[in-house]
Amino acid sequence: MKSFYFKGQRKLQSVMGGGAWRSRLVAATTLAGLFSLPVCARQADQQQADPGTPVVVQPGAPGQPTRTLPPSTRATLPPRSSADVQFMQGMIMHHAQAVEMTALIASHTENKALRLLGARISHSQSEEIRFMKRWLETRGEPTSLPMPEMPGMDMSNQPMLMPGMLTPKQMEALKKAKGAEFDQLFLAGMIQHHNGALIMVKDLFDTAGSGQDAEVFNFTTDVDSGQRAEIRIMQTMLRIVP
Repeated sequence: MKSFYFKGQRKLQSVMGGGAWRSRLVAATTLAGLFSLPVCARQADQQQADPGTPVVVQPGAPGQPTRTLPPSTRATLPPRSSADVQFMQGMIMHHAQAVEMTALIASHTENKALRLLGARISHSQSEEIRFMKRWLETRGEPTSLPMPEMPGMDMSNQPMLMPGMLTPKQMEALKKAKGAEFDQLFLAGMIQHHNGALIMVKDLFDTAGSGQDAEVFNFTTDVDSGQRAEIRIMQTMLRIVP
């Protein structure tokens, strides 16, 4: 079973220049649109024939006819992969640290641009945490990753870090910093953090059979594009911080 642990040291060039896997995401968009909805309504002229009875059809595969389904048909959740579940669980933890970092801004800096950026990150990632928890709970899955089992080792006090997450030492330095020093540490740390999220998305789509759930696909592509945009913003801000 593929795990996201201990991948944070990958070279970030593989993420920033990942044109090949991103092109596969574009191709997958068509498949997600074709197969994510198991049922749909027939055209209006068929409904007008007997407006009191709903007509439900299931699109056939390319070149195959559609099938008329009974009115009692209900949509079902698409099958999920274990990699999808692990990704959502890991990204909840990943996002939670970003929210923790942004909570320091109000008491550690007067930089207005950084305050606006922090509010944006905090809001978007808090909303995404709620979405990921709902996705997991709907499917009967726990919202947190299970602790890895390592015979003969006590892992209870060991931090479990996703790619790009700040270490306890980095978080402690951030909490102690003020003003311009805080601004620099926050921006550098959040760039590292965002690049880790890009690694996680790439790893998901590199895993066969994963990312085909329409909600997972849409969410991960939004994460990828949104965090790339914020990385560019933070890189610009970091260059002008005193």
